Amino acid sequence: QVQLVESGGGLVQAGGSLRLSCAASGGTFNNYVMGWFRQAPGKERELVAAISWTGYSRYYPDSSKGRFTISRDNTKNTVYLQMNSLKPEDTAVYYCAGKSGGSIYANNARLYDYWGQGTQVTVSS
Repeated sequence: QVQLVESGGGLVQAGGSLRLSCAASGGTFNNYVMGWFRQAPGKERELVAAISWTGYSRYYPDSSKGRFTISRDNTKNTVYLQMNSLKPEDTAVYYCAGKSGGSIYANNARLYDYWGQGTQVTVSS
């Protein structure tokens, strides 16, 4: 059973930066497509970044493109999300997720098999 544990959330002012980490255990991490999702109160869970198992391919929707960067270190079984130029509308619980196949462009959360517990990111104006 794959376990994912996020860290790095917190409170930051608008325009600031945060780096989230997600440590994986219990599975073959370098076989998984990894994604970062977020969910704000009253809203659906949305994909903000995804990365292929090699790390060579990455996907960002318009909401995060140019501000967020996803990366992974398969030697450490860890995926990261660097978030810059944060805005109040980025406030949400951020979740790390993994799936054993499929496209990095598929943004449906139901396609992901494994989930972390989430970490809160709050951006003040």
